[in-house]
Parts: sequence; C-alpha cells; structure tokens
Amino acid sequence: MSTAWEANRRTVLKAAAASAALAQVPAPTAAAAPADTRAAAAESGAEIVLRVNGEQRRLRVENRVTLLDALRERLGLTGTKKGCDRGECGACTVLVDGERIKSCLTLAVMRQNCEITTIEGLADGDRLHPVQAAFIRRDAFQCGGCTPGQIMSAVACIHEGHTGSAEEIREWMSGNLCRCAAYANIVHAVQDAAGEMRR
Repeated sequence: MSTAWEANRRTVLKAAAASAALAQVPAPTAAAAPADTRAAAAESGAEIVLRVNGEQRRLRVENRVTLLDALRERLGLTGTKKGCDRGECGACTVLVDGERIKSCLTLAVMRQNCEITTIEGLADGDRLHPVQAAFIRRDAFQCGGCTPGQIMSAVACIHEGHTGSAEEIREWMSGNLCRCAAYANIVHAVQDAAGEMRR
C-alpha cells in the first residue's frame, strides 16, 4: 500500500470525524435567546381593536398573527377550532360581516372595523341559535372537532339561500370536512334550521 494512498485515506477519515462532531453541536434555539430579547419580541407588534361577538376587544399582536390565533390564544375564544391550519378543513370558520371565512387564512390586523362572530356569539343568552339546536336534535356532531366550523358555515349557507336541496347544501358546505363522516346528519340539521329560520 502506497504512502500517498494512506495519507488520502487518513485525510478523508479526519474530515468525516470533524463533520460528525459538528453535527452533534446543537443549533441555537429560541429557548437559548436572552430573556429580555424574548420579552421584547412579545411586546412588539401592533395594538389593534377587534369587534368580536358584539364587544370591542383590544389586544397587541404581531402583524403575522392570524385571526384564528388571535381569537383562540389572545382572546380565549377556543370554540373556534384549529384543524389543518391551511384553510382546507373549515374547522376555523367564523363570520366576518356576515360572511363565512376561514380564520386561519386571514390576519388579525386585517379584520379591524369588522363584525366578527364566533360560535360563542351565536346563541342568544341561554337560547341556542336554530342551527345549534338542529345539530343537537339531528345528532350532527360526533367528535365535535369540526362542529363549530360546520355550524358557522351552515348559518352562512342558510343566509346565502343555498338550502334548496340536499345536493345544494352538500355543495355549499363542501369546504367543511368531517372526519367522523356525519354529513347526512349535518345536511338534515341544515334543512331543519333553514325551514325554522324562514318562518
């Protein structure tokens, strides 16, 4: 075996050992950041006012905070559920100025001066909204994860006038997914509530 080959082999082994050692060094993490830096980050952002369920709510958020996170984590309104966080499942549906939106796809700072309604704001005191009552009567919820979003979307669907048939309801509720597949009961509940709200 030649001396040159031995030198090259030794060089490669040393380089590999150095790479392995570097891989063991932990990357800097947020937890390692100085406490005053983290506190400063929490204090940054904008002070905004959201009108939620008829009340003015003042809060400080970073500009990148979604309406969903502002509702759940800053205002404690956890009835709105976080599902996919990508606008695919509809679990986070709320009403903004009467229209249904997926709150994970919009920023809180963009929704000032709007009337935001969450599932907590739907009932009139102890009296359930007709859609909530119909969901209970028709057993239109199972695990409950999708239920608030389904109900908010159903309220909008009825107001939009898309309840002419079961097929039409399915089409206009198709942005809300139910992992338990309670779709048949949901459609019945929307039909019931639509009939009641038309009276």
